[in-house]
Amino acid sequence: MQAQPEFWSDRTRAAEAVQRLSALRRTFEPLAAFETRLEELAVLAELARDEGDEATAAEAAAGAQALAASLEHLEVQFLLSGPDDARGALLEIHPGAGGTDSQDWAEMLLRMYTRFLERQGMKHELIDLQAGEEAGIKSAVLEIDHEFAFGWLRSESGVHRLVRISPFDAQARRHTAFASVFVFPLVEEDVQVEINEADLRIDTFRASGAGGQHVNKTSSAIRIVHLPTGITVQCQTERSQHRNRESAMKMLRARLYMLAVEEERKKREAIENEKKEIAWGSQIRSYVLQPYTKVKDHRTEWEAGDVTAFLDGKIEDAIDAYLRATSQAAGR
Repeated sequence: MQAQPEFWSDRTRAAEAVQRLSALRRTFEPLAAFETRLEELAVLAELARDEGDEATAAEAAAGAQALAASLEHLEVQFLLSGPDDARGALLEIHPGAGGTDSQDWAEMLLRMYTRFLERQGMKHELIDLQAGEEAGIKSAVLEIDHEFAFGWLRSESGVHRLVRISPFDAQARRHTAFASVFVFPLVEEDVQVEINEADLRIDTFRASGAGGQHVNKTSSAIRIVHLPTGITVQCQTERSQHRNRESAMKMLRARLYMLAVEEERKKREAIENEKKEIAWGSQIRSYVLQPYTKVKDHRTEWEAGDVTAFLDGKIEDAIDAYLRATSQAAGR
């Protein structure tokens, strides 16, 4: 095949082609590796049968079991076929109705997702955190710079409900708390999102919370308001005002991108279902700690009794159930 130097002169077209090629490689390379390993195990099993070698037979059986597990992983990855599924993600957490209990619940969710990301080996960074007055957090933003992070985590967008004996109630009564989670694709410079500097109001302020004397003396925190949409983002975790501005702009770009995506969905009359899914009070998942223990996803009817393990970041099964359910609904 002859080289085509003019191909790279059209940067947009070239970027789209490279992106398509990467997507094809992500699909076919794992399948090719799976097929090669399957052929190797078939030869090994035939050898064990012909020679009556129990050790070789055990090796082939162990290999087949591992291959079955990898097939299940591949099956889930093939469900991540949305236009933004291969991207990294921004995950925001906000407490809702329930006062201090909800702020504490929001912090529990932050820990749950952090543990999940650690277990999966996904690179992540806490780019904004606002502590609650008594306990918990007022908001948090995690940046997950890992391939397919958005595909894995988009299932978490919505309202999460906790039922437990409140540690903040002197009479030890049962309380219900809510927190909302929003997941956006991590939009880098390769995606065209028009941001006019004239449409931005940028404020600096002193960061609050932990961080030492430097945090309280320097106006390094950044708040950006996108005037046409009213979208507000802020970042205060870094000591550098420049780094905080970069992170805030990344958050703004992601939100504006998702806004454009939602507007396109409206045109296809599919946005209403999405709105119902994330509407306040229509929780996507419930976590019950008292009087019994159970976590239940209301969209898929998936449930489990070990809430402690789930809150410790073992949430893969719930994500898997959601991906399979939405894939079937879409006819894939």
